[in-house]
Amino acid sequence: MTLIKSISGIRGTIGGRPGDTLNPLDIVKFATAYATLIRRRTAGKGRGTIVVGRDGRISGDMVRQVVCGALLGCGFDVTDIGLASTPTTELAVRMSGADGGIIITASHNPRQWNALKLLNAEGEFLDKAEGAEVLAIAEAEDFDYAGVDGLGRYRTDDSFQTRHVEAVMALPLVDAEAVRKAGFRVCVDAINSVGGLILPELLDRLGVRYTMLNGEPTGDFAHNPEPLEKNLGGIMAEVGSGGYDLGIVVDPDVDRLAFICEDGRMFGEEYTLVSVADYVLGRTPGNTVSNLSSTRALRDVTTAHGGQYAAAAVGEVNVVAKMKETGAVIGGEGNGGVIYPECHYGRDALVGIALFLSSLAQKGCKASQLRASLPNYFMAKNRIDLTPGTDIDAILSRVKQIYKDEKVDDTDGVKIDFADKWVHLRKSNTEPIIRIYSEAQSPEEAEAIAKQVTEAAMEIKS
Repeated sequence: MTLIKSISGIRGTIGGRPGDTLNPLDIVKFATAYATLIRRRTAGKGRGTIVVGRDGRISGDMVRQVVCGALLGCGFDVTDIGLASTPTTELAVRMSGADGGIIITASHNPRQWNALKLLNAEGEFLDKAEGAEVLAIAEAEDFDYAGVDGLGRYRTDDSFQTRHVEAVMALPLVDAEAVRKAGFRVCVDAINSVGGLILPELLDRLGVRYTMLNGEPTGDFAHNPEPLEKNLGGIMAEVGSGGYDLGIVVDPDVDRLAFICEDGRMFGEEYTLVSVADYVLGRTPGNTVSNLSSTRALRDVTTAHGGQYAAAAVGEVNVVAKMKETGAVIGGEGNGGVIYPECHYGRDALVGIALFLSSLAQKGCKASQLRASLPNYFMAKNRIDLTPGTDIDAILSRVKQIYKDEKVDDTDGVKIDFADKWVHLRKSNTEPIIRIYSEAQSPEEAEAIAKQVTEAAMEIKS
């Protein structure tokens, strides 16, 4: 059983003892700590409102009821938008003028996990300092509940899914007419979560014919929900059987996006952002940002369009901060997360789908041809599973020392940037592991450098 408190929110497995897992007692404590932070930020502004949305996880309704009850007990009004994607909940906070929001989702984690993702009044994730304050408040239990006359009021609002789709359709670079004329037929894997509710509405508006796989939001995921090639054999085979122009895969909360080419091969999750950025930069030149673990291809595409590329620490909040600092017109993460400020500062698969289809329609090419037109790199994604005795700092320090003569970035873990390849080691925000990402000119080279660095790290793994 696991409870992880990090910049990515409060995440844990369901069941078990308080303090060790995501259970009702800890859910109340962290929801109350968050409400206390928001109250301190909005002192004197009246009762205040917090939006709550959830993905389709089996535990979602239980967590929702506990969260909403805690917020009401803190004196906040609650707008419950029900089953909703992460970007929908982010937009709902901003559209409704709420003081904050809680998204109940463990994103790509398996079915036994859930989490509380915490938003500010802009519908963006809390920054590191705010997140640390929530944890400190929870640790000290430094909070008070409202008296009977100060309890919050509860209401539901199911309008935001449609409002989200309308916001995407209104983007100037979404060429709905070209997409309709293209007559695309796509296959969608919605992983038995909220993508099965919102993606049909978007595709209907775009005039795209589609076949849904795993479209019922039961939360009983048909396969590992992380949208990686090793988990997507079903939809790859379906698309490869013929008759489709594209495969579309999202994770349970619809902020990550992967494509499958018309021949059943992966487009490459790293290339979701690269392809969309290439389309956007061709029409609105500017700067881009991705995290340190993302492909060099975005840098290459940005430079080709006359812009500047910058890298941020891993984590959406870090990418967003760097995007604002550099005035980036598009950014995101190599895990298939597209952040397009023209819509909002959050990873949004709907935005990615609409812009990708617009690009495909305007170019009049196949998905495989679009992929072939982009800079080509190969990435390997490995991991070291952590035990309670693992000295993470010692592992990273040793790697940094071994490769001190190379270009080393220790902004987030340790990244060694060689002339023709790179490798990045960092502790995960969402799982008890060290992630080891590497990229090179061939799959063999990417795996080789990852193995070399992993073996160096493993020498002191306890």
